Amino acid sequence: MKTQIDFLSAKGSSPIAILDAKIPFDCYVPIDLSINNQDLEGLDITDPKVCQWYVDQVTCQKKADIAYGGYLEQRNLYADKSGFTKNGHSPRNIHLGIDFWAKAGTEVIAPLAGKVHSFQNNAKVGDYGPTIILMHEFDGTVFHTLYGHLSLESLKGLSINQFMKAGSVLGTLGTPDINVHYAPHLHFQIILDMEGKKGDYPGVCSSETLDFYSKNCPNPNILLKI
Repeated sequence: MKTQIDFLSAKGSSPIAILDAKIPFDCYVPIDLSINNQDLEGLDITDPKVCQWYVDQVTCQKKADIAYGGYLEQRNLYADKSGFTKNGHSPRNIHLGIDFWAKAGTEVIAPLAGKVHSFQNNAKVGDYGPTIILMHEFDGTVFHTLYGHLSLESLKGLSINQFMKAGSVLGTLGTPDINVHYAPHLHFQIILDMEGKKGDYPGVCSSETLDFYSKNCPNPNILLKI
């Protein structure tokens, strides 16, 4: 039987849309929000307005609509948010998904067919805000995908086990007041084992837990191939 990684890696060779399917892939541009990016020195990247300004600089320079990246990126983006640092432990600042930075209201697309596993509004500052998690099962292979920082409207009318076709619209990107203090973007993450969690799953880890989470949350681009 194929493992989850085998299935994800073998899922075609063409890029899969994750945002508005009318946006061509040549309008996606990589962005670096890591602690190693010298362009961020002196910028308070935790401020959603400052973060949006930097995203706009990157997309305008490349004449792009979407900036993306961030898998296993160590960031200062969470430095101001309580709950990301605990006394005696390394801070949680290593990102476990890919972020797609785009305008609020941009459609979010299901990259694969699946069923709604769970959903909720994770409204604590620094969390995901409105979140949808899909479960995917193919030939006995099961894994999950998480979509965070959505609009409140994205959760309306959803039901557990509701089927979503590949390419269907899951929802739209939320504004900073709804996505709990971030510039508008989609957090997309693959999760092999949900560990019994529903509606939420860690999207950022510490160096102490990186080995586990990097295995349980593989690079989403093995699926998307963007």
